[in-house]
Amino acid sequence: MTNPSSSSVMQHGSGPMDVASFPSLRGRRVFVTGGGSGIGAAMVEAFAAQGALVAFVDVAAEASAALASRIEARGQRAPWWRACDVRDVGALQQAIADAAAALGDFHALVNNVASDDRHTLESVTPEYYDTRMAINERPAFFAIQAVVPGMKRLGQGSIVNLGSTGWQTKASEYPCYAIAKSSVNGLTRGLAKSLGAHRIRVNTVSPGWVMTERQVTKWLTPAGEEDIARNQCLPDKLMGEDIARMVLFLAADDGRMCTAQEFKVDAGWA
Repeated sequence: MTNPSSSSVMQHGSGPMDVASFPSLRGRRVFVTGGGSGIGAAMVEAFAAQGALVAFVDVAAEASAALASRIEARGQRAPWWRACDVRDVGALQQAIADAAAALGDFHALVNNVASDDRHTLESVTPEYYDTRMAINERPAFFAIQAVVPGMKRLGQGSIVNLGSTGWQTKASEYPCYAIAKSSVNGLTRGLAKSLGAHRIRVNTVSPGWVMTERQVTKWLTPAGEEDIARNQCLPDKLMGEDIARMVLFLAADDGRMCTAQEFKVDAGWA
């Protein structure tokens, strides 16, 4: 990592704290799926603050444009971005190809895009099931397929797949989401050996309950607050930047010998 003099300061919990910067990320090219809001936006901002060249896709054009403007207003390089529905594999892979043409082959890929819509076992139709997989499972595989040739040319790469601790704690509100997210560890471990021969690392980062705007607005009820207090070992709310810090480490040279692993960032819940 780096010494305290080059650390940045972030506000969290009871007060500010120093966090590491990663010199190896400066000038590195990073692609993030679902980077326009929530955890994805936190990662885009974190990579931009490290001096990385960031590209992302997101279905939410307005939020994405606001994020890019916010980063540029800080004096950092504005990210390349495109409005994209990741259910369209061709559009996703074309966006990755176009971003690579503009910035260069990607050193890191963060497969973040997901949607944890609630549903019951009884309500799921084949069409709904396929849509859940098309958002929460399929894009990761095909994004990896698109970036790996460039990583091979670079002679290195880091792929971070976003999992979840929700299925590991037996949360029952989203069985299709649980299926999709449980498969992430299989994707990570199933590719680590073959890609490792090219010094391409593949890891899973599994967040706990992160307090994004969506989560707070839709599901943070008094009962949810009680769940956090009862199940987390740490008292602070989990934020997007907490996930981003682990992802930065795995994308940087500091994580060069980490592959085929799952890293949980959940305040000790799972």
